[in-house]
Amino acid sequence: MTIMRNLNWSICVLFIIVTGCAVFQIPLFPPMQPLEEKVLEGKGQAKILLLDISGIISEKKKSKGLGFSQKISLVARIKEVLQKAEGDSSIAGMIITINSPGGSVTATDIIYHELMQYKKQAGVRIVACLTGTATSGGYYVASAADEIIAHPTSVTGNIGVIAMKFNVEKFLSKIGIQEETIKSGEEKDIWSPFRPSTPEEKDIIQTIINTFHERFVQVVLAGRKPLLSKEEIAKLADGRIFTADQALEVKLIDRIGYLDDVVEEMKKSLKLKEAKVVTYNRPGSYKGTIYSGLPAISHQEINLVAINGEGLSFLSGVQFMYLWNP
Repeated sequence: MTIMRNLNWSICVLFIIVTGCAVFQIPLFPPMQPLEEKVLEGKGQAKILLLDISGIISEKKKSKGLGFSQKISLVARIKEVLQKAEGDSSIAGMIITINSPGGSVTATDIIYHELMQYKKQAGVRIVACLTGTATSGGYYVASAADEIIAHPTSVTGNIGVIAMKFNVEKFLSKIGIQEETIKSGEEKDIWSPFRPSTPEEKDIIQTIINTFHERFVQVVLAGRKPLLSKEEIAKLADGRIFTADQALEVKLIDRIGYLDDVVEEMKKSLKLKEAKVVTYNRPGSYKGTIYSGLPAISHQEINLVAINGEGLSFLSGVQFMYLWNP
């Protein structure tokens, strides 16, 4: 009798599945949870918020792999962190750890703007800690801080703008592919990868780059005056990179030290005998120490093609970058 009952149940379930009468939805990834505060070290009521900026600075969402889901973009995450921090009056200071070669002009500028707005509204002290490669857009973001401290082995600088494209005309002709474009104006397909650029196009792109470069110089000037004049910054803003010692000598940074030194400096400057170092992270992610969010940046990650993400992204248009891309 038991065997017959189980058989009947199996037949019913099979019938439901075959006829489409039931829909089973099994999520491959759980929905994204709100940020939660995690105490990394210390005690007391006052808090020092640790904010990590690592990898390419971009507005694009990062894929979790296999095309099933995407993580939140760096720009969106920074905004979410700052919004949460605005509601906590116990936060007395913020330390931004930066390990980034930079990224897109717009994403970099948005993060800088959001940090400046937060600092103005919350009235907290911000210190940037350059931990590894903190170049170009990474240094641009650091300019929002009241003080910049670099690890002894960090590399920074690379103040400048870059725009790149692939000229695939000869490659396509070798495999028998020809491009045809009908356009409304001579410059409509400016910087097209399917042909060499004209002198006029190069002048247009250079003008844009010069504008963004001037903006970079002004941002650095706002952060480093009165230590550096605009003329002194302009001499340093030729794209060169600096070791921590060199950056200190030319006054691009204020001191050399480790992250724990930055924490102690923050307490001292805020006249705090004790304070909790906190961070915000998603439930289920692990951050056990102040160094938990400091991934290494490899040259494989610094890839202009990969920044746009999908398919033949190098054919999708011009990317103006505050990026060190050796």
